Amino acid sequence: MDLDGTMPTDFAILQPGTGALPGDHYLASSVETVLWGRLPCGTDAPALTISSGQTVTIDTVSHEGILEDHGKDPLGYFTSQGVAAASVLEDAIAIAAGLSRDPATDGPHIVTGPIFVEGAQPGDLLKITVESLVPRVPYGVISNRHGRGALKGELPRGDYHVSVFTPVEERDGALFGLLPIVDDGERVVAFPLAPFLGTMGVAVAGDVRPHSVPPGSHGGNIDINLLVEGSVLYLPVQVAGALAYVGDPHFAQGDGEVALTALEASLRATLRFDVVPHDEAIAEFGVVLGPLVRTPEYLVPTGLHEDLDEAMRNCVRAALSLIEARWGLSEHLAYAYLSAATDFDISQVVDIVCGVHARIRESDFAAIDRSARHG
Repeated sequence: MDLDGTMPTDFAILQPGTGALPGDHYLASSVETVLWGRLPCGTDAPALTISSGQTVTIDTVSHEGILEDHGKDPLGYFTSQGVAAASVLEDAIAIAAGLSRDPATDGPHIVTGPIFVEGAQPGDLLKITVESLVPRVPYGVISNRHGRGALKGELPRGDYHVSVFTPVEERDGALFGLLPIVDDGERVVAFPLAPFLGTMGVAVAGDVRPHSVPPGSHGGNIDINLLVEGSVLYLPVQVAGALAYVGDPHFAQGDGEVALTALEASLRATLRFDVVPHDEAIAEFGVVLGPLVRTPEYLVPTGLHEDLDEAMRNCVRAALSLIEARWGLSEHLAYAYLSAATDFDISQVVDIVCGVHARIRESDFAAIDRSARHG
């Protein structure tokens, strides 16, 4: 949508299966391939089976516009915001019509999968490389609902929810989200997009599907905005084949995600899935008990807990363990390094389980000969 309120005419709407599909496999989001509000568990049948090292292009679907407080009618909701009917995603319409959830017991997220990765076994790591993330539509939604968010009990005011429809505009080759100063005003506030998947995970053991909101050792709704194109997520495999899944696509999110949601909007994601065998994983990172992110610059261990202070402590413990295992620093020296050189960021404080992640600069350890340490 341009500043005059019209949708851009040159934005390619990525309806299911249309346009470039660069992966070795393609996985659509359909009634048969998604879960709504729950995450896969060890007894779920795979939606797709792949070999380690292969890529999958996945058309993810945002829950915004599908939820009950939007009428469970994405066509009606988005056309009421000025979106042409042809620019509303067909898979979103089909999922809203074909699936239901219990808002009292289930989460909001649409997750696609699971994907069985041949050779993955408990004790291994699943390495998920984000190769590309392409917006499927030029709009999204930011919501504050259920009295949740960082200012729980203060916002939203009254007993209603606030959903802010947010169009996207291209400027000098980059995409920006646009907001007004007041409702129905000119959209003069512009912020850059940095797309990522809020949910990336592996199935838990057993036959109970986890709630989609709280993250855990399985990954899930970790909401770490460093997971843009070119980044990697490592997750400890918990069941044979890993049974990986993704969802909760975001166009942009600030650390903390304070109002409850990011700029939620559907993405076409191409991801590579590699199995890192147990012994190789131990040699590289030590024991990894939860999500571990790698960017071109940083190794990023995480800490999770219902209490933000404890999440911070868990992240520090994970960072100490990683530095000792990978580079051999004595504990007190690793602790000193973290205090002097590492930023600890709040991933989010709104998903029941809070998240903290540490950005450890790998170049700081370039002079250490790791080959000598690991033979």
